[in-house]
Amino acid sequence: MTPPPSHKDILAQIPASRRTALQTRSNAKGLRHLVIYLSALLCLALWVGVQAPLWPLALLPLGVLWVFLFTLSHECTHDTPFATRWINRAVGHACAAPLILPFTWFRAFHMAHHKFTNDPNHDPELAHGPRPETWPSYLLYLSGWRYWQSAATTVVHNATTPRAAPYLPTRKHASMRREARVLLATYALIALSLLISPLAFWIWILPSILGQPFLRAYLLAEHGRCPPVANMLENSRTTFTNRLVRFVAWNMPYHTEHHAFPNVPFHQLPALHEDVKTHLQSTSNGYTTFHKDYQDHLKTP
Repeated sequence: MTPPPSHKDILAQIPASRRTALQTRSNAKGLRHLVIYLSALLCLALWVGVQAPLWPLALLPLGVLWVFLFTLSHECTHDTPFATRWINRAVGHACAAPLILPFTWFRAFHMAHHKFTNDPNHDPELAHGPRPETWPSYLLYLSGWRYWQSAATTVVHNATTPRAAPYLPTRKHASMRREARVLLATYALIALSLLISPLAFWIWILPSILGQPFLRAYLLAEHGRCPPVANMLENSRTTFTNRLVRFVAWNMPYHTEHHAFPNVPFHQLPALHEDVKTHLQSTSNGYTTFHKDYQDHLKTP
């Protein structure tokens, strides 16, 4: 049986001028998206902060916007949301505090994930074992507990002695220590602020806890149940969803396209999708459909 074409084969069929156009970054488009996103986050935070009418209803959407800053941080590791490199790096670092996700460390981690996508022996996303295979592990994954635990552990380790890993160059250890120490100092100040006012709890801590399961559900679809092969058209999943989800996730539901051609910025991914859509091997018609299919294969311990 002839194997399906690889992402490299399909990209080679796209004219060079088209590939160049697809890689065009834009400060205007990136900053416009960011301003709308942050405006929505700020409005919800103010709604909760001043305890306006029905303010508890804002906690969940506020939390979703907090945790989905992850997709922006992820884009910044590729220097693609904005045309200017320092803006990408500044925004990536700014996302670190609310996510407890130090950007210098995460960038190295994520580059290794792209290099070894879904490889059980080398993909750092699978360093602590496979994706959930049983109902208890699935529910624990969705709860976000392991994320927060791992994030806190990573920051503490980076602040003292960064863990040795093939994807973490020694020359980056000093900058990882500095970043982690700044983050820990920030969290200490926030903790002290709780002695005076519960504001940080209501506008950041609790919403982030409530929103994390939605990010976990989204992230599981990116590679869950995809085969451990080198072909990005197979080992990554594109999930067809609505415009609001695509906006909040910076178009990353087009995840096969992103892995096939990571230099393409978020605003060009729909165009890339049109070029490769007939060759996608792993897709789902929405996140509900994906999770129903995923649950059908979960084992009972």
